[in-house]
Amino acid sequence: MFTGIIKNTGVIKELKKKNSGYFLSIISNLNFNKRDIGTSISCSGVCLTLTKIKKNKKKNELFFYLSKHTILTSAFKHLKSGDIINLEKSMKYGDEIAGHFVQGHVDTTIKVLNINSDNPKSWNIFFNIPKKFKKFLIEKGSIAINGISLTIAKIFNYKFKVVIVPHTLQNTNLLKLKINDYVNVEIDLIAKTLLKK
Repeated sequence: MFTGIIKNTGVIKELKKKNSGYFLSIISNLNFNKRDIGTSISCSGVCLTLTKIKKNKKKNELFFYLSKHTILTSAFKHLKSGDIINLEKSMKYGDEIAGHFVQGHVDTTIKVLNINSDNPKSWNIFFNIPKKFKKFLIEKGSIAINGISLTIAKIFNYKFKVVIVPHTLQNTNLLKLKINDYVNVEIDLIAKTLLKK
């Protein structure tokens, strides 16, 4: 379980296929030690198990295994070496919950429709939303995009808008988003539970 409050990012070094799975390595200055091996890390909203750490000066190289299912159901299939990825360690008992409960279970991937960056104090980003997920969206409600806890500002017929403040832009990979890019989306857990039929 995560909060969606992103304080660290990493850079994808390699994503390669091997047998029936994929192996991902990420370079980051996020601090890890051997006791963290086997724990869950949110990688742009995808809950992955840390399998190995390789320390190199001030940076760490983090290793993860991804199943074919994870590749097919997430935006990882669009990523390449050098791309920025959001990182968050799993919650610990007593941690502050400043965002919302994020499981790291991607519901779908959606596309960036438009980015309005005219206002230096905030960006308006518009995303498409598949019809079957629209019923779970609530204006002023929460949504996780690339693992980031965000508030839905407005809902339209086939899209929704989020407003991104400078702090979030500077500390996440949203700053690198372009129109037609795909992102990972996790619908709010409470909304999914209440509206499940």
